[in-house]
Amino acid sequence: MINKVQILSVTPLGNLDAYIRIANSFPMLSIEEEKSLTQRLRYNGDLDAAKTLILSHLRFVIHISRNYSGYGLLQSDLVQEGNIGLMKAVRKFNPEIGVRLVSFAVHWIKSEIHEYVLRNWRIVKVATTKAQRKLFFNLRKSKKRLGWFNEEEIKIVARELGVSNQDVREMESRMSAQDVTFNPIPEEDMLDKKSNGSGMPYLRDKNSNFAVDLEKKDWNEHAQNKLSSALMGLDKRSRHIIYARWLDKNKKNTLQAIANNYGISAERVRQLEKNAMKKLKIAIEA
Repeated sequence: MINKVQILSVTPLGNLDAYIRIANSFPMLSIEEEKSLTQRLRYNGDLDAAKTLILSHLRFVIHISRNYSGYGLLQSDLVQEGNIGLMKAVRKFNPEIGVRLVSFAVHWIKSEIHEYVLRNWRIVKVATTKAQRKLFFNLRKSKKRLGWFNEEEIKIVARELGVSNQDVREMESRMSAQDVTFNPIPEEDMLDKKSNGSGMPYLRDKNSNFAVDLEKKDWNEHAQNKLSSALMGLDKRSRHIIYARWLDKNKKNTLQAIANNYGISAERVRQLEKNAMKKLKIAIEA
């Protein structure tokens, strides 16, 4: 396994142009040299061999990373992610399969760069399905002109990539969208009359109606206050019956259970409940 010192040696931390010059200065390996180094790494765990293999292939990572320059991400970051893929490929490569390391590594390099782009590009998080990912990485180079596709171009792209026309339309729309920074005003600034908060966008909840919500809240508080006042106008026994029958959140007491508590009949409890409800209605509507 490659240690941190070796990782840092292939990371473009400084000037990218200087890094590219250094990467291109490492000599390319012959077939015999590459096979010898890969065998030393696989069978003997030779980390010096691993380092030589990595350094000699840095130029290929740089070349591949240039194909992803249209996503607004730093090439140095793309190179760094590609280097991670290269190191994984070197560690997993089997020298006995009969292919050059670069042919094996290119898939690992692209995979790491793909994942990085998908994590960081402004709109890529919507590319979640296999068809969307395929479209995302091929749509730009499939365009023959600037602007939106016409119907014929949509059909051609869909046919070439093996996706539906609707998938092409949807991904083109997503990739053409623009992000807006969401930077809400701190509460203390909102209270400061000198702070105009201009240019600060907010997310709008289209399902929310502040006026209706406020009206409901006021009405609920009003109704609760009216009910409390009306209950206080009942005698103690009637108030207890109403509470036991309708306001106890734990259980709804039966007429017979209340009757047993007061030593009266269930019918008498029903009559008291009926009379109490009438009084409550009159008091609340007053």
